Amino acid sequence: MRRHEFEKLVLEALAKLPAQFQEHVRNLDVVVRWRPSLAERREAGSDSGEDLFGLYLGTPLSERGGYYNMALPDQIVIYQQTHERFCSSREEMVEEVRKTVLHELGHYLGIDEERLEELDLG
Repeated sequence: MRRHEFEKLVLEALAKLPAQFQEHVRNLDVVVRWRPSLAERREAGSDSGEDLFGLYLGTPLSERGGYYNMALPDQIVIYQQTHERFCSSREEMVEEVRKTVLHELGHYLGIDEERLEELDLG
């Protein structure tokens, strides 16, 4: 899939966010990269053998205090190569991108991995 087509899937997933998510999304940059760098793998706590669909980089909303201002945007990174390797159809790709975007937004909101698993966003 071409990069602009994949980016469009990510934008569509963001546009379809439930209102309760959209009202909290501020100062957040969502980017697409082909695959994670070594530094991003380390940040995620994964080794080179694990697949990484996305990554949230920043301070979750639940951890911000009154001191939190004038900060650069938090970032959500979506990795195209991983999605392409695991999805065998466009429909599957759309669903997996949606799930990844929601998973990483969950981290932005302060939701931990265990709870995301319970919500079927693991």
